[in-house]
Amino acid sequence: MKSKELLSNLELTRRYFSTYSGIRLPIKLSQPLEAAAIANRNTYFIGYYDKADVMIGFQKMVYGEIELQHYYVFNIDGKLIQAEITNVEQEVTVLDFKT
Repeated sequence: MKSKELLSNLELTRRYFSTYSGIRLPIKLSQPLEAAAIANRNTYFIGYYDKADVMIGFQKMVYGEIELQHYYVFNIDGKLIQAEITNVEQEVTVLDFKT
C-alpha cells in the first residue's frame, strides 16, 4: 500500500504512542497515548490499523512534521512481505521479503 493510499483510507483506525520497541520489522509501537495527549508532546507515533487490528503503517511525528514513515504489506498468513520506508528527506526505500 502506498503512503497516500494509507492516509486517505477511512477504514483505518489511528492510535497514538510515545515510543516503539524492537529493531526488527515490522516495528512494534508501545506506550499508548490518548489523542488529547499528543497536543502537549513534541514527538509521538501514529499507528494505522486495519479492520483485523493489524498495524499496516506508522508515522513518527516531531514538532508537527512527519520525520519517518513505515508502511507494511502482509501475506494471507500474516507474514511481512514488503516494507515501504520514507525518511525525513522524503527518500523512499522499499524492502521486499518475499521468498
